[in-house]
Amino acid sequence: MKKHLSNPVFSILSTVADRLDLQAFVIGGFVRDSLMGRDFRKDIDIVVLGSGIDYAHEVAKEIGGKVPVKVFKNFGTAMLQYKGFDIEFVGARRESYRRNSRKPIVENGTLEDDQNRRDFTINAMAFNLRKKHFGQLVDPFNGRADIERHFIRTPLDPEITFSDDPLRMMRAIRFATQLDFTITPECFKAIIRDAHRIEIVSGERITDELNLIILSDNPSKGFRLLAGSGLLKVIFPEFLELQGTETLEGLGHKDNFAHTLTVLDNIAHKSDNLWLRWAAILHDIAKPVTKKFIPGTGWTFYLHEFQGAKMVNLIFRKMKLPMNDKMKYVQKLVLLHLRPIALAEEVTDSAVRRLLFEAGDDIDDLMVLCEADITSKNPLKVKKFLENFEIVRSKLKEIEEKDRLRNWRPPISGEVIMQTFGIPPSKEVGLIKAAITEAILEGEIPNETDAAFQLMLKEGEKLGLLRKDF
Repeated sequence: MKKHLSNPVFSILSTVADRLDLQAFVIGGFVRDSLMGRDFRKDIDIVVLGSGIDYAHEVAKEIGGKVPVKVFKNFGTAMLQYKGFDIEFVGARRESYRRNSRKPIVENGTLEDDQNRRDFTINAMAFNLRKKHFGQLVDPFNGRADIERHFIRTPLDPEITFSDDPLRMMRAIRFATQLDFTITPECFKAIIRDAHRIEIVSGERITDELNLIILSDNPSKGFRLLAGSGLLKVIFPEFLELQGTETLEGLGHKDNFAHTLTVLDNIAHKSDNLWLRWAAILHDIAKPVTKKFIPGTGWTFYLHEFQGAKMVNLIFRKMKLPMNDKMKYVQKLVLLHLRPIALAEEVTDSAVRRLLFEAGDDIDDLMVLCEADITSKNPLKVKKFLENFEIVRSKLKEIEEKDRLRNWRPPISGEVIMQTFGIPPSKEVGLIKAAITEAILEGEIPNETDAAFQLMLKEGEKLGLLRKDF
């Protein structure tokens, strides 16, 4: 196992542990990922039988150069950075929990105690840092075997592990999704039984785990596990409402939950943009509330994009997601996600200008979302849509180069209108600005100041306004 500790930083840690006669171990994610051959981690967790804070200070001295040590006395931990590594030190501890709190009662403990409190067997393994046993694997729960079997399993009874800290249920699903592992039946049954206890966890912590699931290579796996366990019903019921189909008069609609997960996976295979993935999750979120059956026609979801854009704000607020430009970006994509599809049926310069005007710099992401939204099992239909989208992309590029409408603002401002006609802020100013914008988008005048100014004068004349001489 020494090959996993070949970086010089481990030699320093080992030297200090020997000098202090202190039992010290690398534990957790670094060990797991090293044994799996995953990308080299830059965060290293060290557990010692004694004071992790004192050990951290001694390691800093050994490194030299006045390496700063951050101490978190409330948690009994310390952290330092060395050559790109974030190294966290903690004393081995035993934890016990109260029923309605994730905050543990902490006592000093043994390495065994510390491994017992870990969430999963694959995260409970440790490498010894003492020179005599350097690199020796300490694996009391057969975590290495679980790696080989691709199992997510708790060190102790899963009822105890999940009841002590309900966030571990989300973490189980997150690791199963990220690593493409299977949660053992005993663990998954315990999650089903304890799903309601996720309510005692803060929204921020839940969303942190959910975002890691969303950022995985195949996030649909995580959402299916969340749905099957009962967790999704608690943390994100609006998404679960997309699930299911209904048939009337022999006419049915697709399962919008399954469709959305396919769109999400399609996006995940093209982009690692978290907020584009959120747009995929929410693009059809309003279909349940807009669903209507029209005899002879079938199921409709009229204006679900407008209702969905409104729901984005509410969902972001409830789930403690950022209420800033990230939310507005997702809102915009949800609102516009049908436009390129409709445009693909008939590509006109006017419609392309309007799309560029409204989408701005997000036009490329919008096109990615719309292509991902084509989930038909009919290959001819998919081929037709994708070919049409290529026409749309070509037209977008052509119009953008000619009319410069991405993030465009009309060349005549409200201030110019008020100064020209000597009027205060009023309805007339808005009417003139709207007329200029409409004329440029329709291609009636070029996107130029002189043409827009002349149109302003004409529109002002229609409204009975006279140009003031300066």
